Amino acid sequence: MEFAKLTEWNPWWEQGKVPDGLKGKDRLDYKLLLDSIRLREVTIITGVRRSGKSTLMYQMIGRLLDNGVKPHQILFVNFEDNKLTHDSLDDIYLTYRENLNSDKAYIFLDEIHRKDKWEAWIRKKYDTQTQDKFVISGSSAYLLKKEYSTLLTGRNVTFEVFPLCFSEVLSFQDVEIDREKIKKGILLEKTRIEIVKQFKMYIAHGGFPQVLLTEKAYKRKILEQYFDDILYKDVIDRFNLNAQKTKELALFFVTAIAHHFSLRTVRNALGLSYDTTKDYLSAFKEVFLFFTLDHFSYSFKEQKTLPQKIYFIDTGLRSAVSFTFSRDEGKLVENIVFLELRRQEQDVYYWKNKGEVDFVVKKKNNMLSAINVSFTDDIDEREIKSLVDFKENFPKAKELIILTKSLEKTEKDIRFIPVWKWLLHPSGSRS
Repeated sequence: MEFAKLTEWNPWWEQGKVPDGLKGKDRLDYKLLLDSIRLREVTIITGVRRSGKSTLMYQMIGRLLDNGVKPHQILFVNFEDNKLTHDSLDDIYLTYRENLNSDKAYIFLDEIHRKDKWEAWIRKKYDTQTQDKFVISGSSAYLLKKEYSTLLTGRNVTFEVFPLCFSEVLSFQDVEIDREKIKKGILLEKTRIEIVKQFKMYIAHGGFPQVLLTEKAYKRKILEQYFDDILYKDVIDRFNLNAQKTKELALFFVTAIAHHFSLRTVRNALGLSYDTTKDYLSAFKEVFLFFTLDHFSYSFKEQKTLPQKIYFIDTGLRSAVSFTFSRDEGKLVENIVFLELRRQEQDVYYWKNKGEVDFVVKKKNNMLSAINVSFTDDIDEREIKSLVDFKENFPKAKELIILTKSLEKTEKDIRFIPVWKWLLHPSGSRS
């Protein structure tokens, strides 16, 4: 292959640094990911398209350069570059080695799942003790879990990257907060007003980094493009699915976020077969577009036979393609809470009896937290009764929470917490 194809992706070979436009803003919640550059193991970064995976890789490269690693020791390749379509991993690696570097290398391979048998190639390089450090990324849960689980077991550390969480949004908008002081109730009214304002914007526009930094007039257009890119590049092209059915089903689920569904009800609504619906939903989940939530039960059979709930990767993306923001604000906030629990890698479910508990968090010590999301200060008595009912059925429920708009109190062993405050210190999601 031509060496020039690689120089385009590695401006530090000439400039000695990562261009400012590539490094983005720091994301403190991913410090552990950035620090993994020091490990021998392969760093694997997964997550939805445009969530910031490539930026984090550039930040790792910047750290290496700051710590004295020579620019020629670092190779970055993005496999969405059509110029690299016919070049194998061996072609790329050997061209880099023969033309530039025979020493230890730090090799960053972005969207690596576009290369066949990448996992076997990475394992071979790792096991031959080349001392190279590999950092790889991909926007496919299936490829980056199923394949490396067999070939890279014990040889990797894996991180899932999401669009910005609310605390990151505040950081990007230069709103300074002290989480511990906020937890203790120490908060100036001026700061609280700004936080609430930013939270409203977060509900409406979501957390994709580039969207946050874009003028308001263009946010929807960018989000619509993201949606199309995910559907066509990551779902339709990758899994060879029917474009019309894919979009119809995606829009059906988009309008159903935070609701129960079964494959049978979807089949009846859209006329798709059970197997087709199942396959398409699996593809959506594999590219991190949708997530499903099971019913909480100590019976695995009951857990899997009752309907699931559906959630979406980003509320801004959802609003951009569904046009139903105003009447769905409560469901959007519930979706935000789900994403925060997912970021915290919690074991989370919903529970339904006479009433419903939006989220049941099973902690590592087997204790349970029950959380209802009621984005109002006029709390429906049913929200309270469902939590009480849950605790009567499950004595291990030691924490009962209702997330509100601004109401904050404790009553009948239930903590009422403004949702924006909980997002800044989600104690109900911690082990």
